[in-house]
Amino acid sequence: MMEPVRLLVADDHEIVRRGLRSLLEAQPGWQVSAEASDGREAVEKAKEMKPDVTVLDISMPSLNGLEAARQMIKNDARAKILILTMHESDPLIREVLDAGARGYVLKSDASRDLVTAVNAVRSNKTFFTAKVAQIVLDGYLEKKPKKVEAKKDEPHSRLTPRQREIVQLLAEGKSSKEVAVELGLSVKTAETHRANIMRRLDCHSVSELVRYAVRNNIIEA
Repeated sequence: MMEPVRLLVADDHEIVRRGLRSLLEAQPGWQVSAEASDGREAVEKAKEMKPDVTVLDISMPSLNGLEAARQMIKNDARAKILILTMHESDPLIREVLDAGARGYVLKSDASRDLVTAVNAVRSNKTFFTAKVAQIVLDGYLEKKPKKVEAKKDEPHSRLTPRQREIVQLLAEGKSSKEVAVELGLSVKTAETHRANIMRRLDCHSVSELVRYAVRNNIIEA
């Protein structure tokens, strides 16, 4: 008998989750034990059920996939996370790996690669779609000059995890009061975070903060 595999699927589009469930549960013994429509829900469900593998979209409301992956790894260092996304870029792939995920599959390649990727990640191996693997290799070959340049231009690398969460919520149009409710903070604390973030990122308006969030893959344009 094949070993059962319990999966968590997180994507903000119900039709995508349905397709993923159908694809994954076609494998003998595989079960999508939980679904999530945003990153915050995904973190909570991962904490509750401790899935064998979490399949996680990057672009989700409330908490994006990168921050969700970071929180999952913080909650459980053994968590196995596979990123499934439509985005392909060397900086984004680096962030995914830094966040602790060990697989990266493009949605356009899911029907061909997803099952193989899940098997690899649950066996403590890495998996990249062919196109992504090439991007990783190209980035590795040029990594020294890129790293030096990135250090100057990435103030987001100095943001705390809490500040990155707040950036996303503000960029999604939430007020300080709504941020406070979402994160269980006082309004005064949320306003203090907001002021510190705007100063640190040298942003003088919400529209500048939105542009920053889009450039750094915190929200989608």
